[in-house]
Amino acid sequence: MRFQLMTRFILPLLAVAALSGRAAEPVSPNNSANLDAKRDVASRSGFLTDTNRTFPILFIVGDSTVHNPGRGERGWGDVIGKNFDTNKIRVENHALGGRSSRTFITQGYWDMVLAAAKPGDFVIVQLGHNDGGALNEEAPGSKYPLRARGTIRGLGEETQEIDNVLTKQHEVVHTYGWYLRKYVSDARAKGMTPILCTPVPHVPKETVKVGDVEKSSYVGWSAAVAKNENVPLVNINQISMSHYVGMTPNEIKAKYFTTADNTHSSFAGAELNAQSVIEGLKMLTNCPLAGFLNMNSVTK
Repeated sequence: MRFQLMTRFILPLLAVAALSGRAAEPVSPNNSANLDAKRDVASRSGFLTDTNRTFPILFIVGDSTVHNPGRGERGWGDVIGKNFDTNKIRVENHALGGRSSRTFITQGYWDMVLAAAKPGDFVIVQLGHNDGGALNEEAPGSKYPLRARGTIRGLGEETQEIDNVLTKQHEVVHTYGWYLRKYVSDARAKGMTPILCTPVPHVPKETVKVGDVEKSSYVGWSAAVAKNENVPLVNINQISMSHYVGMTPNEIKAKYFTTADNTHSSFAGAELNAQSVIEGLKMLTNCPLAGFLNMNSVTK
């Protein structure tokens, strides 16, 4: 009985001591992280949550155009970390394939970012490629009959209540603009600097001319939210398109995209889109993130 009582009280104390000791260990930003899309939400795997850290983290939120571990495919978030001074900032790519502005939140991934964030951190949000689907199921005959990831089109406050066919939960679905505003307000509440990024371009349908931008509502809506909320915007769609000027669709696809479709980038396409993000950051006048770029990126 005495032994049981001692065990009951001593083991929790040992656990606290172990946690305290771990928290006191020095940490550094040196290794940028491209996190596995199959990570368990509950495990918070890959998140640097040490509250004693003295350096900022750049969190990247997005879909498969931002993180793509497939064979022959990459997202720009997978390769952008080398452009930052990793003695001063850690880059964590938390993008996940298939997520929309809605499901990155409803599946718990955004809460994980917020739980790990501290004042002085940054977050780049690029979502929209998967927002165009149906709210609760794809159209009949679709290759993917049940996705339940779409958002209401537009920037307003409209809502629609559904019984989600996947989660079996009642859910209130909002507009694309509402979800982007939530990312911005939540990040600011944590003391983070939010940066919105327009969706990357698909393979163009015609030879690209100077000034061309993909005719996508989500590009315009993300830019509108950034303007209305006074948030830094990286127009990766416009910048990457400027690098396609003079190229035919076939040339662009062969050089920068995978053979599978006209959305996902190859290694070369990921590098191009990452450089477009860097170019966009350098254009910003009131965003301190550019100050964390390494010298090679600054002089390019």
